[in-house]
Amino acid sequence: MPARKPNQETPVPKTSLPSPGEEVAQGEFLKVTYEKTRKSLIERLHNWDDQRTWEEFHRTYWRLIYGVGIKSGLRHEEALDVVQETTLAIAKQSKEHRYDPKAGSFKVWLMNMTRWRIGDAFRRRAKDTAMHKFEGDCDRNTDTLDRIADPKADKLESIWDIEWKQSVADRAISAIKLRVSPRQFQIYDAYVIKEWSVKRVMAELGVSMAQVYLAKHRVGGLIKKEIAEIAKHPI
Repeated sequence: MPARKPNQETPVPKTSLPSPGEEVAQGEFLKVTYEKTRKSLIERLHNWDDQRTWEEFHRTYWRLIYGVGIKSGLRHEEALDVVQETTLAIAKQSKEHRYDPKAGSFKVWLMNMTRWRIGDAFRRRAKDTAMHKFEGDCDRNTDTLDRIADPKADKLESIWDIEWKQSVADRAISAIKLRVSPRQFQIYDAYVIKEWSVKRVMAELGVSMAQVYLAKHRVGGLIKKEIAEIAKHPI
C-alpha cells in the first residue's frame, strides 16, 4: 500500500520526524533551556506582584521567541538573551499600560518586541566582531543585521508567521491532550501527527479502522476549535 499523503487537516506544520532517540535529546534540551530562562526571569521579576503571570507568559511564549531568534541566525545563548529581554520589555510595558489592543494585534506587538531585541543581539555581535577584527565576519554580520533589524524586514515576518502557527498548534494539541482519553490521543498522534498508515496504526495499536477515523475526527475537531479560541485570546 503506498504511503498516505500528509493530512491536509492537520494543524501542525510538518517537518521530518525525529527518531525516538532524537526526540528524547530534543526534549531534554528544551527542558534545560526552559528552566534556565525561567530561573533567570524569576530572579529578575522577584519584586513584581504579577510574577506568576509572567511565569505563565514565559511558559507559553518562550519557545516561539527562542525559535524565531535561532531561525533568524542567532546563536543559542543570544536567543536565550532575546527571550529574557523580550519578556522583560513586555512586562514593563504592560505594567505601565503602554500596550493598546486598539493599536494592533497582540501577535504583531509581540513580533515587533521580539524583532527589536533580535536586532539588538545582532548589533552587539557586530560590535564585538568589529572589536576583535575577525576577517570577513563583519560584513557578513552587518548584512544579517540589516535584514533582521529593519522593522519591515520580510524575512523575520515570514519566520514569525511560521513559528506563530506552530506555537498555536502546539498549545492547542497540549490542551486537547488533557481533555480526551489517552487512547484516543495516541491513535490521533500516530495517524495524523506521525502520519502512519491506517494499517500500521491498526497493527501496532491493536485498534479497528473505525477507531482510527473516529479519533482523527473527534480529536482533530477539538484541536481546530482550540486553535480558533487561542486566535481570539492569544494571551
